[in-house]
Amino acid sequence: MSKGNRIKHTFRLPPDLSRQLADYAGRKRVSQASVVEAAIASFLSPDGSERTEAAFSRRLDRITRQLQKLDYHVEVGNEAFALYLRTWLAATPPPSSEPSAALRAGVEKRFENFVEALARHMERETHLADDLTRVDKLGEDQG
Repeated sequence: MSKGNRIKHTFRLPPDLSRQLADYAGRKRVSQASVVEAAIASFLSPDGSERTEAAFSRRLDRITRQLQKLDYHVEVGNEAFALYLRTWLAATPPPSSEPSAALRAGVEKRFENFVEALARHMERETHLADDLTRVDKLGEDQG
């Protein structure tokens, strides 16, 4: 803040705010007038609020893109599971009224195999959503 031409202003502050101003200026070892001047300049500066608004806007845009991507992946997962379930229901006969111990053991083993296969698939770098994106791009290139 320049020490050149200055206009004197007189204003009143509530006692609490006046004490805070005095404490702050004392801790920083600056005059109370310079603290007030800096605060007013900062408050009236359009750059600060515009920068803050731009930063929030960028963050919101990034979060929106992430949510859209998440929504897409959830939709792909739901559709893949529905397709699998329809196929499974069509190919699997209904269970008998009293499943035997051997049948239950077979079911448990098949489920363990399914979980292991799913874990292996999830460890791969490419997933179903990536495959679908690649197929979509191929269709756009040909169309």
